[in-house]
Amino acid sequence: MPANRKYLHKSSWQQFAKISAGILGGYPISALFHMCLSLWLPNPKEVLITSIFTLFIVWCVFLILPFLFKNGWKAWGVYLLLILVLFGIYYLGNQNNPFI
Repeated sequence: MPANRKYLHKSSWQQFAKISAGILGGYPISALFHMCLSLWLPNPKEVLITSIFTLFIVWCVFLILPFLFKNGWKAWGVYLLLILVLFGIYYLGNQNNPFI
């Protein structure tokens, strides 16, 4: 059964924005999330060891999420905002505990 035409995007830029947001934006979000966990949780080595597996799972979730947005550029905006927030959390955590 083919897809319903009203749900398909006619603009190739929207498709590009969603695919690139998922691939290029989802990975920094998942990596920064795990880096923040390693700074704020008591056992950073265990978080980094399990992040080998969970980073891929979280990245797959963030790969799918842009397709729930109607506008791919809004997905990029949300992803960039999330990257900045996570980087800010990582920066503050690294200032308090720089040797981890």
